[in-house]
Amino acid sequence: MTVATAPSPSVTGSPAGGPSRRRRVLRWLLPLGPALVLLAIFLAGPILWSVYIAFTNETLTGSASVNSQFVGVANFVKLFGDPNFINSFLLTFIFVIGSAVIGQNTLGLIIALLMRGRGRVTRSVVNGVVIAAWVMPEVVAAACWFSFLAEDGTLNTVLGVSQEWLYTAPMLAVILANVWRGTAFSMLVYSAALSEVPADLVEAAAVDGASPARRLLHITLPLIRRSIMANLMLITLQTLASFGLIYALTGGGPGTASQTTPLYMYEQAFRYFEIGYGSAIALVMLVIGALFSLVYLRLIKTEDA
Repeated sequence: MTVATAPSPSVTGSPAGGPSRRRRVLRWLLPLGPALVLLAIFLAGPILWSVYIAFTNETLTGSASVNSQFVGVANFVKLFGDPNFINSFLLTFIFVIGSAVIGQNTLGLIIALLMRGRGRVTRSVVNGVVIAAWVMPEVVAAACWFSFLAEDGTLNTVLGVSQEWLYTAPMLAVILANVWRGTAFSMLVYSAALSEVPADLVEAAAVDGASPARRLLHITLPLIRRSIMANLMLITLQTLASFGLIYALTGGGPGTASQTTPLYMYEQAFRYFEIGYGSAIALVMLVIGALFSLVYLRLIKTEDA
């Protein structure tokens, strides 16, 4: 009497569950197909093309606009020997530290802490005022700060002085304007994070005699450290690429006193028509942003460990 047995995977020639697994993958990928195609065309495509252009002498006008040539790392050699780029990079670093890391991050945390436990009316009014600046277009925000800091503006009228702040302190002006406009994001992140801090833990520390400063340093901040790192990463990347507010407020001037790297890149690519050189600057900015992200992600993993 012969007993029938099912064929083994080696006999059929395909691994067990192989066809069904492929079908599951296809069912998962097919609905995403149009979105993946659009991302490849409109996101990955321009990025890869910009990377290629960064290694050419492409221009918007002249013979190089028709017959561009591959020049290797010549644009990058020129870039790191360009004193104007070095100046723009230092100004960008100052702008990011002053506006994002110190300004928006700290002010957003302070506002979130002050609003914790307040009444609904108070929180609604404060949140509405802060978020109104955030949703305001950059050009409108720049116009508001121009009217505030101009020689005949509101600040000089209140102080009773005649000072051209946008000329004598342009970096301070753009830092303050960006802090005023972008603090709402940090405030919302920290408000959500603080709502997850156990109130009974804070109350127990207060009963044990811990001061508000000690409760903040040893309980609240350690519990929201992941939110702090995530917020720092996001606002750093956003501030690193900030263009419209500075361009509308000072235009990078006077001279190059507030010309951050995005403005310098725009000048080289679209005012002097050096698309290859401008793309090289953009690629360096992309790498710098990636390095900032890696540092923050590394800090998050370190805290978790």
